[in-house]
Amino acid sequence: MRAIVLGVVFSVLAAFGAVASPKDMRDVIDNQLSAFQQDDFAQAMEYASPGLQRYFATPENFRRMVTQGYPMVWRPDTVEYLENRTEDGIHWQRVRIKDMEGKVHILDYRMLETENGWRINGVQILDAADFIT
Repeated sequence: MRAIVLGVVFSVLAAFGAVASPKDMRDVIDNQLSAFQQDDFAQAMEYASPGLQRYFATPENFRRMVTQGYPMVWRPDTVEYLENRTEDGIHWQRVRIKDMEGKVHILDYRMLETENGWRINGVQILDAADFIT
């Protein structure tokens, strides 16, 4: 009975956006990575939060930032989703990316839920050495 009640509660909360959906966040990241693979920076920019879209203003500015600052997401070899967490109301999706040269990168995607669904609201590159076991 307890499982049924919890299931109903989580379903209601999810319907009102109170529970983050890791799959939905991952889909947004996957879609952006796919757009990068096609060099479609206009499409890739659509997966950024409205604030980031205003900040970069054009797909060309967005392209320059990605290719110069985040080449591992522009041309990843492998992508692995790690923990999804919420800290102080901020949703994070940690991602392990191996680039085409075999170097491992750990990134934290800051996610924002908008009226149009989840959007990427920033990416932090973490020190991969902190995650090697």
